[in-house]
Amino acid sequence: MARLDARRPGTRTHVRRKPRGSSSQAGTQPVRVAPTPDDAPVEVSSPVCRAGEADDGYMGFLERDALVEQLNILLEAERAGAHVGVRLVADADDPELKALARVIYADETRWCRMLIGALKTLDAPPSQAVGAFYGKAMAISDVETRIAFVNRGQDWVVRKLTAMLPQVRNDALHASLREMLLAHERNIASAAATLDRRATKSHPVSTQPSKSES
Repeated sequence: MARLDARRPGTRTHVRRKPRGSSSQAGTQPVRVAPTPDDAPVEVSSPVCRAGEADDGYMGFLERDALVEQLNILLEAERAGAHVGVRLVADADDPELKALARVIYADETRWCRMLIGALKTLDAPPSQAVGAFYGKAMAISDVETRIAFVNRGQDWVVRKLTAMLPQVRNDALHASLREMLLAHERNIASAAATLDRRATKSHPVSTQPSKSES
């Protein structure tokens, strides 16, 4: 738009209009900034984030009552093995079998103590029962045959522990049960080797050719 210049008659100057909507205060208005990802609330309700807080059953581990039950089953079996072991020590006349019986007895009593301690840690009363294995083993009069039966009982414990270990969440208990598993495997191998060696001595394999071969 043009207007007359008072200082110069007859001349016009042009005045620029301010753009519509402009304001002299525009530069001082606060600017709103969209929240950055760091400002956004963190979602923690997903199963992955809260996995450490989930209960044992949800995570596939044995819950307390089920764990107590399994530990007591193992305790009753080990107590039966300890009772059989002490009787084997008393009944074995052969020094080799007596030494083997002492190893069996010492190992079974060791794991009885461990299982009782684990149950007390869980505030659970240890079972006082003796597994039915004891009566079955003591019905066998021959010491070597009874030791072979004990080996089968220890193999049952190995299978039980193998199935149970992946379901035990507590690291300390898991380590103790795994050590128990390995000890039973060693005892089984040692007893089997002793019994096999004695069987070979009692019934040596003949090296003489048969009549059909001569």
